Amino acid sequence: MQSKDQEVTTALVFAAIFASIKAGDAILEVYNSDFAVELKDDRSPLTLADKRSHEIISDRMNSISPVLINRLFRPKDRMIPILSEEGKNIPFEERKNWEYFWLVDPLDGTKEFVKRNGEFTVNIALIHINRPVLGVIYIPVKDTLYFCAEGLGSYKLDFNKQPDFKLPEQYSPDNFNNIISASIKLNTGKDARASSGNMQHITVIGSRSHMSKETEDYINDLKKKYPEINFISAGSSLKFCLIAEGTADIYPRFGPTMEWDTAAGQAIVEQAGGKVLKISSDEPLRYNKENLLNPFFVVKGAEI
Repeated sequence: MQSKDQEVTTALVFAAIFASIKAGDAILEVYNSDFAVELKDDRSPLTLADKRSHEIISDRMNSISPVLINRLFRPKDRMIPILSEEGKNIPFEERKNWEYFWLVDPLDGTKEFVKRNGEFTVNIALIHINRPVLGVIYIPVKDTLYFCAEGLGSYKLDFNKQPDFKLPEQYSPDNFNNIISASIKLNTGKDARASSGNMQHITVIGSRSHMSKETEDYINDLKKKYPEINFISAGSSLKFCLIAEGTADIYPRFGPTMEWDTAAGQAIVEQAGGKVLKISSDEPLRYNKENLLNPFFVVKGAEI
């Protein structure tokens, strides 16, 4: 039997999972239509997919039972605030006192969407006092889900490999346990690397189309410690997911990102045993800053 705190946590994870999948379904309706788009203007299919996803997530997360929320929050709170890439113009003076809030990117990987390579995601994170404590990343084209919460760990659910599993429509502790049973618990890969005996080989993940001079220099420094370096590329928050599952070991980012780009991925990596650190100070990324732009950072598996 779950404790009350565990039930609140799993209910919130379930709500985020359900919202991300419904949002992903709406994105796929646009993605699978016959469209051509170069820019994200107000009438583009890309904008339509983004807005539909945002609306679905907002509706689902705002419909979480006040009774459930009041177990965790102050009695005067009736819903958890949402800060989204599609609804980002909330003044800092209003949000700076938020203890908890949802941080959402309704469609992460707009270039991947336009290129039709399938590597775009829906990202939902719960922030508690500047830290991501719950994360959900859904990959609509692959019908694959990554999710986590503090005290729960990180998991991957590939619906293609579970053809008989149907996502429940309603939350209950038993229904959530069924989700866990259908999922694989994630580890950033230290056990696999240690057991293989090859601690000199690492896999770096990033984007070949955005290989900056800083990234090249960072990789060259890594070669001093790890002579064998493999480089793979992936779009959007997939890079965090591949670190969390141990497919890749390190992801240096020397380019602009916003808080909603990284929060869910950071939670999933951290709960799988990895770290997401500022390049400048080796401290974890923090959230709900006045300026929502992230500093440069690096995502590391447990043994890096």
